[in-house]
Amino acid sequence: MAIRGVALAAVLAWPLTVAPAARAASCAPGAALGVTDGRLGAIDAERRLRFIDAELARSAHRASVWVWGWSVALGVGTIGNLVPVPFVRADERIDWYTGAVTTVIGIVPLLALPPEVIADARQLHTRLGARGTTDVCALLSDAETRLVRDAENQADGRRWWVHVGNVIVNAGVGLFLGLGYHHWVAGALNAASGATIGEIIIFTQPTDTIDGLRRYRAGAVDDGAPPRPGFAYTHAF
Repeated sequence: MAIRGVALAAVLAWPLTVAPAARAASCAPGAALGVTDGRLGAIDAERRLRFIDAELARSAHRASVWVWGWSVALGVGTIGNLVPVPFVRADERIDWYTGAVTTVIGIVPLLALPPEVIADARQLHTRLGARGTTDVCALLSDAETRLVRDAENQADGRRWWVHVGNVIVNAGVGLFLGLGYHHWVAGALNAASGATIGEIIIFTQPTDTIDGLRRYRAGAVDDGAPPRPGFAYTHAF
């Protein structure tokens, strides 16, 4: 009888112990998502957290490769513009100095204003690793806000004004050499090459988070894969 009593008590107590966890795992989509239907909210919160953590980590890895890859390439270009300086006529050196300065200017925004997903992925993963008793819905709301923000940041990196700014800056370099030193050919070459490289940099910027946000809003948080314990992350920066 004693054993039956213990078993019965355990059965009666089970709903009381698991019900809070079940309720905590169901979180409404954050306002930042702009989602009006309830499909996303019906998906387990932990599963949604794992998806966002993995998506931001993957996007951050590619963004980091993009930043450092182009920074190194432009750094090599700077050196390449300075190497011929001792071997050309004195009046032509300004052309090469200008090319070197232009490539250095191209590095500055890459390092000073890298894609926001790089920092967000690291910060989110740190929060998840030290979550303790933090409410899962609060963590998920923060993760969703970062996902939306990073997608918007990547979209902004290809807006029309970025292309216009690239052309204007490089046209200014050409006019500097043309009007200032009457080096119209060198000015045209600097402007054309600089604008072309700038456009390539813009078009090669990773946009993974934009697609990740689209899939998350649609509820495709795992593409049919079974849930896995823990959080995926790639340390690439």
